[in-house]
Amino acid sequence: QVQFVESGGGLAQPGGSLRLSCVASGSISSIIAMGWYRQVPGEERELVAHITVGGNTKYADSVKGRFTISRGNNKNTLYLQMNNLKPEDTAIYYCNGERLLDVSIVRASDWGQGTQVTVSS
Repeated sequence: QVQFVESGGGLAQPGGSLRLSCVASGSISSIIAMGWYRQVPGEERELVAHITVGGNTKYADSVKGRFTISRGNNKNTLYLQMNNLKPEDTAIYYCNGERLLDVSIVRASDWGQGTQVTVSS
């Protein structure tokens, strides 16, 4: 069982920056990748940024060039550096991981509380 706890959200002005953090605990050795997701009320949760244990990253088109995903040295911490924030980045941000189940890749944990990011002047 793996748990993720997100932090670092808040209010930022357009063009501003925030850094989100996520700490994983439990059976983290089973995790093969981690990601940041976001959800606006009434809409589906979307993948924002993704990083594998090998360090390969991918981003949603809407955040490329503005957001950077990284892992801490101890591998159980995930970060999302968000620069040049836009009002449309306003959402609840969640982190989660992926693990192997037989030959399938599945989500590592239930969704946590997330952290609210609000971009407004």
